[in-house]
Amino acid sequence: MRYRNKALLVSAVTALTLLTGCSSAGKAGTFFGPSEKLGAGTVKTYVTLDEAGKPTEVGVRMSASALDGLPPAGAPLTVMLAMPDQAKETAFDNVMLNWNPTGHDPAPLFGKPHFDMHFDIIDMVSLHAIDPADKDFATKAAHVPDPKYVPAGYVTPPGAPLTALAVPGMGVHLVDGSDTSLVPGKYDFTRIIINGIWDGRYTFVEPMITRDWLLTKPTFEQPLKLPQAYQKNGYYPTKYAVRFDEQAKEYVVSVGGMSMRTAS
Repeated sequence: MRYRNKALLVSAVTALTLLTGCSSAGKAGTFFGPSEKLGAGTVKTYVTLDEAGKPTEVGVRMSASALDGLPPAGAPLTVMLAMPDQAKETAFDNVMLNWNPTGHDPAPLFGKPHFDMHFDIIDMVSLHAIDPADKDFATKAAHVPDPKYVPAGYVTPPGAPLTALAVPGMGVHLVDGSDTSLVPGKYDFTRIIINGIWDGRYTFVEPMITRDWLLTKPTFEQPLKLPQAYQKNGYYPTKYAVRFDEQAKEYVVSVGGMSMRTAS
């Protein structure tokens, strides 16, 4: 598309700057992925860059109205969110957001209405290929990565074969084995960090957050447990946070404190 005159060009550049949140100085700014419908509102990814153009934080922003008009019981929802182009130096390819109106298994732990937000290291094509119809599905589920590539302390839930734990389109979920609060019938689920693996690779970090807790407009930050080594070059987070942006009227779930890691 060609711009017909200078005034139109200036207007277009100004609009682009406002949309991306880009700083006029250096390369710093906050940049957004495509907005998608969620409930009565919208949801989108973002990345924040420092003055050197390096990522410091990635996350998801949900408009306040996104928590209203969500599908009812019996109608779980998945929204695939592309990352902005400016996030290409991070480890993450996309975010898979799931709305679970009645929670999910194991119900004694996670049976409350909540959101799952998979910050995926593998791409969408690879996610769709995690399919029980794959003749190698069981082999890939059982192929766990070297422990050094998995966040410290995270393990597969006991008592079931990995094939049974593998979720199509996601992979195998890991829980923090040192979390003594995870007792069925006693656990008060509001928020938790899950991690994921598939076919020998560490594939996602997943904040799980209840709708009721989000509605309290929390301000929360917590360090992430980290692997000893990494399988893919990129900027990885060291903490995660949840807050409500009063100015934008948006719920923000982020993974930040990004640090460059080299595959080894």
